[in-house]
Amino acid sequence: MIRDSRLSGVLHILLHLAERDGPATSETLARAMQTNPVVIRRILAGLRERGLVRSEKGHGGGWTLACDLAAVTLRDVYDALGAPRLLAIGNRSEAPDCLVEQAVNAALDQAFDEAEAILLASFDDVTLAALTADFHRRLKARPHASGVHHG
Repeated sequence: MIRDSRLSGVLHILLHLAERDGPATSETLARAMQTNPVVIRRILAGLRERGLVRSEKGHGGGWTLACDLAAVTLRDVYDALGAPRLLAIGNRSEAPDCLVEQAVNAALDQAFDEAEAILLASFDDVTLAALTADFHRRLKARPHASGVHHG
């Protein structure tokens, strides 16, 4: 099953930006994320439209955070990504007139809706500042901690 890891990747990028004193180029972020700079630019352009990051062109330019980490939740970032599908499973729809399929789908729809509501509520409870604090706790606890692990 293919998993959509965009939310995780975007959070990863945002935390890398939070750890920098200055702008990061798309190339630098792409190396950290083991992807192509075009992918980074496409993702960050969407986040720029939502006011989460900003970009500066030219020498010394790049991407920086444009938001207060304590005010941005996982839900905000999820919404900025266009609210991608949360669950990989779904209903069968081959026979929409079948009463059995309708009964099964109604039960599953309710369960899926409840699961998504719980997950989205938990996204509302976690800020980027909390993720950064967790990173720093982990960094401090690691023997010979030398900074951000790229990857």
